[in-house]
Amino acid sequence: MIAAEDVTLKVQGLGSEEARRRLQELGPNEMDPGRSRSVIAIVFETLKEPMFLLLIAAATIYAFMGDLGEGLFLLGGAGAAIGLVIFQEARSEQALRALRQLAQPQSRVLRDGADCRVPAREIVPGDIVLAGEGERLPVDGLLVAGDVLSVDESVLTGESAPVAKTPSQDASLADEGARPGSTATHHVFAGTLIVRGQAVIQATRTGAQSALGRIGSSLADIEHERTPLQQSTGKLIGYLGLVALAFCSLTAATYGLLLGDWPGGALAGITVAIALIPEEFPMVLAIFLALGAWRLATHKVLVRRSAVIETLGGATVLCADKTGTLTENRMQVARLWTQEGQQVIVPDGDMSAPVRELLQIAALASAVRPVDPMDRAVRALSGAAALTGAGMAPEPERAWPLTPSLLAVIQLWQMPDGARVAAAKGAPEAIFRLCRLPQDQAAHMMSIVESYAGLGLRVLGVASVHLKDRIFEDPLLGDFRFSGLIGFIDPLRAEVPQALQEARRAGIKVVMITGDHPTTAMAIAAAAGIDTAAGFMVGSEIEELPFEVLCEKLKTVRVFARIAPEQKLRIVQALRQDGEIVAMTGDGVNDAPALEAAHIGVAMGQRGTDVAREAADLILLNDSFASIVGAVRLGRRIFSNLRRAITYIIAIHIPIAGLALLPLLVGLPPLFFPMHIVLLELVIDPTCALVFEAEPSDRKAMQRPPRRSGELLFGRRELVFALLQGAGLLAAVFALYWSLLTVCGAAEPVARGAAFIALVVGNLVLALTDSAASGRIFAPHRRVFWAIVAGVAVVLVIVFTIDPVSAIFAVDLPGAGLLAIAVGIGLAGGGWTALRFLWPANTPERPEGIPK
Repeated sequence: MIAAEDVTLKVQGLGSEEARRRLQELGPNEMDPGRSRSVIAIVFETLKEPMFLLLIAAATIYAFMGDLGEGLFLLGGAGAAIGLVIFQEARSEQALRALRQLAQPQSRVLRDGADCRVPAREIVPGDIVLAGEGERLPVDGLLVAGDVLSVDESVLTGESAPVAKTPSQDASLADEGARPGSTATHHVFAGTLIVRGQAVIQATRTGAQSALGRIGSSLADIEHERTPLQQSTGKLIGYLGLVALAFCSLTAATYGLLLGDWPGGALAGITVAIALIPEEFPMVLAIFLALGAWRLATHKVLVRRSAVIETLGGATVLCADKTGTLTENRMQVARLWTQEGQQVIVPDGDMSAPVRELLQIAALASAVRPVDPMDRAVRALSGAAALTGAGMAPEPERAWPLTPSLLAVIQLWQMPDGARVAAAKGAPEAIFRLCRLPQDQAAHMMSIVESYAGLGLRVLGVASVHLKDRIFEDPLLGDFRFSGLIGFIDPLRAEVPQALQEARRAGIKVVMITGDHPTTAMAIAAAAGIDTAAGFMVGSEIEELPFEVLCEKLKTVRVFARIAPEQKLRIVQALRQDGEIVAMTGDGVNDAPALEAAHIGVAMGQRGTDVAREAADLILLNDSFASIVGAVRLGRRIFSNLRRAITYIIAIHIPIAGLALLPLLVGLPPLFFPMHIVLLELVIDPTCALVFEAEPSDRKAMQRPPRRSGELLFGRRELVFALLQGAGLLAAVFALYWSLLTVCGAAEPVARGAAFIALVVGNLVLALTDSAASGRIFAPHRRVFWAIVAGVAVVLVIVFTIDPVSAIFAVDLPGAGLLAIAVGIGLAGGGWTALRFLWPANTPERPEGIPK
C-alpha cells in the first residue's frame, strides 16, 4: 500500500475547501440513477394503457347511467386488474433496487496533504486517489506515480486480459483523448479493476464525464417503444371497441324506435357494449405475464418489464457478448509448451515432469494472494505446494514489477535448501529478451505464440535463474533460462454449446460481439458452435460502412471483433432496421446502450454492472446463459397460450352480447341484467384464463422458427374459429330460452335461470376445449380447471338457493329435468368443437410436461 509520505510534493492533492467548491460546481461522482420508477410513476403508466382506460370509462358511464352498486362492482373489477399489474411492476423495481443497494464505496484520497477516506461520490477532478490491487477505480484519471499497473478493463472493453498502465507526471497528458483498452498508456478509467500494482492517480473526469458515465448518458438518447404484444393487443382492443360502439348504437336505436324508450335504450345499449368490451384482456394479460415473471424468478431471472417475456418468444436474433456471457470472464490454463513438447490441459489429467516444473516456476512468479486472473489460473493448476512447501518462505524475498522497458514480473525466493531462485513471467517478447534467446530461436517461439493466439489463447513466457550469493539489481543482467510458454483461455460456460444448439434449432440466429482480437473471437465462436462461415467484421468496418451496406452484411456475418460501445449499438440498430426481433445479452457498461436499444435486453446480475442492469429488461441473477433459451421457450409458450385465451374470450363474448341483444329484437324479456354480465366477465372468464396459462408447450415448440415479425396475436384464422365457437353456443342457449318462454310457457325467472346455467356450463366447456392443446382433458396440470369448476358450482348454488341473491339476479332454480337439459345444452354448445381432436392430423403435439 502506498503511504501518503511516499507521494511527492507534486501530487499533494486538493485542499478541503477547494474540493467542496468543485463538488458543488461539478456535482457528485455518480451515475444517473437510470430509469427506476416509483410506484406513482408505475400507476400513471398503467392508467395510460388503452385497455384500462376503456374499461374504466365504460364502468364510469355505466355507474352514472345504471345502478350505482353495479357500477361500483365493475369499477372494483377494473381496480383489481390495475392493481395486479402495478403490484408486479413495483415488485420488480423493488427487487432491482435491492440488487443495487450496496454500501456506499469509500476511496483513499490526499486532502490537505493527508491520507484520508471519503465517499467515492465526493471525489472531484484534481483529487489525488490512492489505489492498490483488487480495488475498482472510482474516476478517470492520470497515473502519476506508483507501479506499472496491470488493469482489468473488461467492464468497459469486453477484453478479459489485463492491460498495462505506466506512470507519468506530465500534466499535458490529462487532456489526451485516451480510450479504454489501450496498452502502455498513462490513463486509467472509472469502473476498471487494478489486478497488480499500487497507484497514485490524479482524477481528471468524474460522474457523467467519465468513460463509464459517457456510456451511461447515451442511454437517454434511445427511444422506448411498446412491445409487439402491447401493440397487437392495443389494435385488437381498438377494433372491438368500434364493434361495441356499433352494437351500443343499434340497441339504443332499437329501443327508441320500436318501444319509444330512449333512456332505457341508452342503458340497454351500454349494457350490450359492456358485454362486448373485453374487460378480461387486461386481467388475462396481467395474469399471464405476472405468472410468467414468477416462473422465471424461480429460475433466478428477474423481470424488469413483464411484457418483454412474450417478446422474447418471438426473438429472431440473439446478440451475445463474449466476455462474461458466453465465457466465464476468468482465465484458465489451456496449453503449456516446454522443450519436451506441448501439453493440452484436461481435467484430472497427468502432467509430465517438465510441465510440472514449468508450472512451479510460473507459480513462483505469481502473487501469493493473486488478484490477476492469470496468476489465479497458474496458482489453481500448480497447487499450493509451489509456495508453501516445507521450509519455504511465505513471501518472496524481493519482487521486480512490470516496467515499460520490461513487461514481465520477477520474484526472488529463498528455497528450502538455502539457494535463491528468481522466477519471471510476462510477455513472450520480454521473456525472450530476458533469456537472450538467439534470433532464430526467438522467431521459432514467436510462431508458436501466434499459433496459440489463433486458438484464442493469451500467451505468457516463463523463465528462471538460480542465484548463489549475489543478487542482481537489474534483471536484464541475470542469466535467465527459458522454461516455456503458458497459454490461457477464458473458458466457455459449460451450458453455452447446448444452449446455442437449441437456439439454432428454434430458428434463432446467434451473433457474438466482443472487444477481443479477431483470431480469439473466431476461435471462441467456433468452440461455442456459432456460425463462422462468413468470417468476421471488426469495429472499424462497422463504423465506416454505409448503414444500408451494413444491414446487408449482417444477414450473414455472425462474429464481430474489436467492437466499441457505439459500434455495438449500430449493430443492434441495423438488425432492427432489417426487421429482426433482437435480444441482446451482456454484463459490462459497454453493453448498456445496445441492451437499451434491443427489443429485449438481458443483463447478468452477478457480474453485471449497475448500468447494464438498469438498461436491461431481464436480469439473470445466476448469470446462466441457458436461462436465456429457457426464457425464449417460455415466451413462445405464453404467446401460444395467450392466443388460445383470446380466442376463447372472443368466442364467449359472442353469446354474451348476442343474448343481451337478441331477446330485445324478437320482443322477449331481457335475458341478461348487468349483474349477470359482471359475474360472467369479471369472475368466471378471468379465472378460466388461469387454465390457459397452465397449459404446457408442446415438445416441438423450440423446433419451429420464430413467428413472423408483425404477426398479430389474433389473426383472421383465430377470428373465424372464435366466431364459429361463439355462434354455436349462442344458438344453443338462445334456442333454450326462446323455447322455454314461447313453447313451454315457463316463468321468466326459471327460463332465465336455465339459460344462465347453460351459458355458464358452455363457458367452462369452451375454456377446457380451447386450452386443451394436448387433447387430454384430465391431464395432471388441469387440476386448476377442475378446482375452478368446483368454485363456479359453489357460486351457482349461492345464486340459486339464497333468496336475496336470486332476487338480484332475477332467477329461479329450474326443476331437475330442466336443469339436466340446461347442463346438456351447455355441454353440447360449448364443446362441439372438441370433435376436431378425433382427427389425428389435427391433434396437437403431446406436451413434455409443465415447464417450471
